[in-house]
Amino acid sequence: MQDLHAAARRCLDAADPAEKVRLTFDTFARLTAGELAPDAASAPAGLIALPGRPARPRLVSTRQLSQRGLGTAEGRAALVRAIAHIEFNAMDLAWDAVYRFRGMPEAYYRDWASCANDEARHFMMLQGRLGELGYTYGDFDAHNGLWEMAEKTAHSDTARMALVPRVLEARGLDVTPGMIGRLRHQNDDRTIAILEVILSEEVAHVAAGTRWFHWCCARDGIEPEATFAQLLNDYMNGSLRGPFNLEARREAGFSESELAWLVTL
Repeated sequence: MQDLHAAARRCLDAADPAEKVRLTFDTFARLTAGELAPDAASAPAGLIALPGRPARPRLVSTRQLSQRGLGTAEGRAALVRAIAHIEFNAMDLAWDAVYRFRGMPEAYYRDWASCANDEARHFMMLQGRLGELGYTYGDFDAHNGLWEMAEKTAHSDTARMALVPRVLEARGLDVTPGMIGRLRHQNDDRTIAILEVILSEEVAHVAAGTRWFHWCCARDGIEPEATFAQLLNDYMNGSLRGPFNLEARREAGFSESELAWLVTL
């Protein structure tokens, strides 16, 4: 039996996208086959650092990113690349959840390894679509916002579960239906089909965040909804931008009182 934490670190460290995807698929397959398991004797998680990344796309601040309309192939490709970058980061976020937080139930590690496997598949779908549009993943600049939140929450599994899946990834549940609607006006059925798969599967990822956030709160004897509000205030000045996809968030485990509170922000 080999150490799952070490395998997750290898996925994190891989810089080439194809290799990161290959390692992700292989690691998840080995975990489900019973060949990997968390090892209590594994070396403690190191200080968080940037995971392996290709030289391109270039990482810039969000203010430096160009805004392009969807009326051209370049504009649609820029949108597809932006989503591909989110999925690439989400792979690393899932593996860091496996690598960094020790002593969790086996189901926790299975959930986040499964999420990493899904994100890798999403990335490959989007990368293929980019190729059809005549572009590659590295052709447009990107930002590092998702990983910056990983750095801020590296010390706390509770904060990580609250703020990465239930805030940053849940944002995808909110905005993807609008993207699909805009792409319908461009008759881009190929991209729409990919986004519909991603939207459906991301609900389960946010639900995993809800499940393990509640588990962490129960372990620590703290109330989940008040804790979520406090973490949102501490890390994001208490603000989330709507509109919110209430039905998808409901499916992902948000309570009715949470949803009512969100729409007041």
